[in-house]
Amino acid sequence: MFNHSLAFDSPGYLALLALIPLLWWWGYRSLAGLGKWRRWMALALRSLVLAAIVLALADVQYQRKNDQMTVVYLLDQSLSIPAETRAAMMEVVKQSITEHRNADRGDRYAVIVFGRDAEVEIPLVETELALHNRVESLLDPEYTDVGTAIQRAKAIFPHDAARRIVLVTDGNQNLGNAYREARAAADSGVSIDVVPVYLQARTEVSVEKIDLPAGVQQGQPFEMRVVVNNDAPEGSGANVAGTLRIIRKSGDDEQIVAEDQITVPPGKRVFSIPGELDQTGFYTYEARFSPATPTDDGMAQNNTATAFTHIRGRGRILLIENFDTPGEFDYLVDRLRTEELEVEVRTTADLFSSLVELQAYDCIILGNVPRSSGSDADNVANFSDAQIEMLTRNTSELGCGLVMMGGAETFGAGGWSNTELEKAMPVDFQIKSAKVSPVGALALIMHGGEMPKGNYWMKRIAAESIKVLGSRDYCGLVQWSGTDQWLWGRGSGGIVQVGPFRQRMLSMIDRMTIGDMPDFDGSMKMAAAAFAKLGTNVAVKHMIIISDGDASAPKAATINSLKQQGVRVSTVAVGSHGRWGSKTMQDIANATGGKYYVVKSASALPKIYQREARRIARPLVYEPKPPVSPQITAPNHEIIRGLDVDALPPISGFVLTDVKQNPLVEVILRSPIPVDEKTSTVLAAWNYGAGKTVALTTDAGRRWADTWTAWDGYDKLFSQIVRWAMRPVGDTGNYTVATNVGDGRTEIIITAMDEAGEFLNNQAMTASVLTPGDATGAGAQTLPVTVEQVAPGRYVGSFASEDAGSYMVVVNPGAEKSPIISGVNISYSAEYRAAETNVPLLKSLAELPAGEGPEGVYVEEGLAAVAESDAADGADAAVLDPFRDDLPRAVSNQSIWPWIIVAGSVLFWSDVFVRRVQVNLEWLPPLLARGRDWVLRRERAAPVPETMSRLRSRKQQVTSEIEGRKAAARFSLEEAEARGDADLPPVDSGAASGKPQPKPTAPPTAPAADAPQPESYTERLLKAKKKVWDDRDENPRNK
Repeated sequence: MFNHSLAFDSPGYLALLALIPLLWWWGYRSLAGLGKWRRWMALALRSLVLAAIVLALADVQYQRKNDQMTVVYLLDQSLSIPAETRAAMMEVVKQSITEHRNADRGDRYAVIVFGRDAEVEIPLVETELALHNRVESLLDPEYTDVGTAIQRAKAIFPHDAARRIVLVTDGNQNLGNAYREARAAADSGVSIDVVPVYLQARTEVSVEKIDLPAGVQQGQPFEMRVVVNNDAPEGSGANVAGTLRIIRKSGDDEQIVAEDQITVPPGKRVFSIPGELDQTGFYTYEARFSPATPTDDGMAQNNTATAFTHIRGRGRILLIENFDTPGEFDYLVDRLRTEELEVEVRTTADLFSSLVELQAYDCIILGNVPRSSGSDADNVANFSDAQIEMLTRNTSELGCGLVMMGGAETFGAGGWSNTELEKAMPVDFQIKSAKVSPVGALALIMHGGEMPKGNYWMKRIAAESIKVLGSRDYCGLVQWSGTDQWLWGRGSGGIVQVGPFRQRMLSMIDRMTIGDMPDFDGSMKMAAAAFAKLGTNVAVKHMIIISDGDASAPKAATINSLKQQGVRVSTVAVGSHGRWGSKTMQDIANATGGKYYVVKSASALPKIYQREARRIARPLVYEPKPPVSPQITAPNHEIIRGLDVDALPPISGFVLTDVKQNPLVEVILRSPIPVDEKTSTVLAAWNYGAGKTVALTTDAGRRWADTWTAWDGYDKLFSQIVRWAMRPVGDTGNYTVATNVGDGRTEIIITAMDEAGEFLNNQAMTASVLTPGDATGAGAQTLPVTVEQVAPGRYVGSFASEDAGSYMVVVNPGAEKSPIISGVNISYSAEYRAAETNVPLLKSLAELPAGEGPEGVYVEEGLAAVAESDAADGADAAVLDPFRDDLPRAVSNQSIWPWIIVAGSVLFWSDVFVRRVQVNLEWLPPLLARGRDWVLRRERAAPVPETMSRLRSRKQQVTSEIEGRKAAARFSLEEAEARGDADLPPVDSGAASGKPQPKPTAPPTAPAADAPQPESYTERLLKAKKKVWDDRDENPRNK
C-alpha cells in the first residue's frame, strides 16, 4: 500500500559527499596519536557529521507513495431538484460505495450535502456505515452554491491519497462561482466526476418582475409593467392561459386594482397596466398569475412579484399615542392639519410591523407614549426591540424625522431608558447629576418556577426590569433556594444601586434557579427590612411578586410595615391554583395600593414587568409650583424662527432629562428651574444620521402646557417642529428609478432630466439599500451603493440581493433635493426559476484534468442511469466507478533536514568527546562478569567489608610468619644423631688432654621490671578484632 523513499529538494549539494575520502586521508595522519580504535571512531564520526551537513543542505525529504483512493460525494439538495430525486441520491451513494470501494486498499469516502451552504453529512471514513436515505444536515435549500461545496470537499481531503469528487447536481447555481473553485481543485490534483440531474421538461410560467416609477406625484397617471415568462420545452410551443391580478397594499388596506385574462406564449411577455393614485403614501403593488389549468405550470412559488412606489404630496405625519389615553393629542392633530400637514393617528395597540410600512410617512411623533402600556395582563402592549430599532433606523438611515413629546408616561418616566430610542434622542433619559435625586427602589420576589418554562420566563422578566431602571435606582431580587435568599447584595441589605452593578446583575439573573417558595412572609419581610435601610434616599419604593399563589399569605405586621414605608406591591398570578391562590395575591396588591395581574400567556410577562418597573421612575417628572416660562437659549433656530420669544406661556411640568454632550445638540428651550442646565431641557434637537430628532419634554397642551393652546404662536411652533424634523417633500425633479434583478444582484437605473426634458449630467448622486433581515426585521443592514454615470442622464448602481424579501432603495439626487425612495421585492428564490439542467457548466467541470492525471467523467445518462447500473448485477453494468485506479499515486513529502541537523550536532559532540577524553575500561570486565552472572542466574558471594578483608589478610600474613619462625627454630635430635659424630668437633676431656677446661660463664642478668614485653600472638589477634568492631561502630557502611 505504501512505498517509502528519500528525495532531495536541492540534490546538487550531494556532490560534497566526495570530500569524505579526503577527510579520511587527512585525518588518518593527524589523529595517529589517539591509538587505533579511537582514531577509527573519530574518523567515522567526522564522516557522519559531514554527511549530515550535506543532506541538510540538499533538503532531504521523507517521501511516501500511497495507492489509496478518497472519494467525496457532493449532493445537491436545493429546491430546484424534485424532492424524490433528492431522496434517491443517498441510495445511489450507498450502492456506489458497496460495489466499488476497495476495502483492502483502505479506500475512504465522505458525503457533503449542499444548498446555499455546504455541510458534511458523513465524515471521512474507511469503513462501510449504515447510510440513511434521509439527509440529517440542516441546509438553506433556496439557493445553490456549487463552489462552496467544492471548497468544503477540498478542506476535508487528506494529502496521502488520490482524491476524487463525485458531483451530483443540476448545475443551476445562483451563488458563487463553481468553475473557478473546480479549476482550483483540479489544479491541485483533484479529479471531478459529474453525475447530472436532468430536470423533467415542463412548462414553467413565472412572473419575473413588476416595474413601477419611483416618486410618483399625487394624482399623476403612471404605467406599471409586468414581465411574465413562459419557459416551455423546446418545440412544444404551448401557450398558457390564466389570470393576472394586480393588488395594491397600503398598511392593512389591500385592494385589487386590475384583473385580466391573459395568454402567455413561449418566451417573455410584457403587460402594461395604467394606474393613478390620489392619496399620498407608500404603496406596494403585487402581480400574481394564476394558470387556468394548474398542470400547465410546473411551480406556483414563482408566480408572484412585488414592487414599491412612493406617492408624493404634502408632508405625511404618523402620530402614535398611548391607547390608554386616546384623543390626548387631538388638538395638536387638528392644528397640524390646518398647516397643510397630513397626520395619521395610531395607538400603541396598532403599531407598525415593518420598516417598509414606515416609508409612507415623513415624520413620526411619539406622543406621551410609554414603552409598555395597558391596564391588565390581557391588553398590555409594548414596543418590541425590533420595532424600536425600526424607528431609529428609519431616521438615521432613511432620513425620516422623529419627534418625542412629553407627558408623564414618556422619556425615562416611560421606561425608555437603555434603549436604541434613547441613543437617537438629543437628550439622555437617565439623570446623572447628583443635584437632582429622582431615585426609586424596586424589589422582585420570584416564585414562578412551576409554570411551563418557568425558569426561562423568570430570567426574562427580571432582566427586562433591570434594563428599565436608571443607573441611580436601586433593585433587589429574592429567590427561594431552600430558604429565602437575596440573589445579590446579601452583605448590604439585598437592595443595591443598579448603576455600578447592572451587568453583574444581568449575569447573575442568567444563572439563577427558582424554587417553590412555601410562604410570602419571609421574602416580603426581607424586602421591608431592606427598604427601611434605604430610608429617605429613595422617593418611590415598589415591589413586584410573581407566583402561582400556592404560598401562604404574609402576616399582617409585614403588610403594615410595607404600608408605613409607602411601598406598593403589585402581584402577577401565573398558573394560580384556583381562585384561592389568586385571592391571596389580590389581597396583597389591594392592601398596599399596588396592581393585580392575572396572566394567561407567559409572553405578556415582560410587558407587565416593563410597565411596573417604570413606576419607580415617577421622580423624573418635575412639576414646578408655580408654573414657569421656558427660556429661549437658541433664538436663531429654525424651529422658533418668527415667534415672539418674550411671549412664551408658562408650563406646569416636564420630564427631567440629561443633555447629551455632543456639539450637534442644540437646546432651544430650557426651564429656569431646576438650576442645573443639563437636566432642565424643555426643547432640544439635533441631526441623527440622515435624519433629525426632536425632544419636547413637556406635553402638547393636555396637562402641563395647557396655557399654550390659547397662545397665538402654538400652530407656528409645533408645525415648525414637525417641518424641521421631517424629510424633504419638495419636487424631486424629473427622476425615474428602475430596478433589474438577475444572478443574485439588483441593478438600480436612474434617469435624470430637467424641466425642459434635457439630461442632467455630473450629478453627485448617492444611494443606499436596506436589506430585508429576518421575519421580525432583525438582522437588516443598510449598505451604501455606488452610483456612477454611464450615459447622458443615466446613472447606474448595483447591490447583492440573494435573499428573498423587500429591499428598500433610497436615492439622494443631491443637496437640497428630496430623496427618492424605491425598492425591489425578491418574491421567490432563484431556485424556482430553474427549468432545465445546466449541461454546459457541468461538462466544463468534468473536462478539467486532475493535475497531471486524466479528466473527470461526465455521465451522459444522468443520475437515473447510475442508480440502475449500480443496482444491476455484474461489474460490466457499471456506468461510473468513482474508486477506479486511474489517478497518479498520492505522494506525501516531509522535510527531515531539521532532524538531520540535530543528529549531526550529536555526532559532532561525540567526535569531540572521543578525541579529547580517554576512557578507562577497567570497569568493563567486572560489569561483564556481573552481566554474565545475571544471565546465567549465578548467585554471587555477598560483598565483604573492607576492614574484615584487611583483617583476614593480616591474619594470614602473621600465621605464615609464625610458622616460618617455628620451622627455623625447631631442632630435630633424630636428624642430628643420624648425621654422626664426625660432624661434631672433638671433645676435650680436660686433664687428659692437657688443655684447660673453659670456665663456666656467669648467668644472664634478669631483664628490668619495666622493660616492655613483646605481645603474644593471641594478644595481637584480640587487639585486631577489637579494632575491627570499633571501625564498624564508627562507619555504618562496614557493618
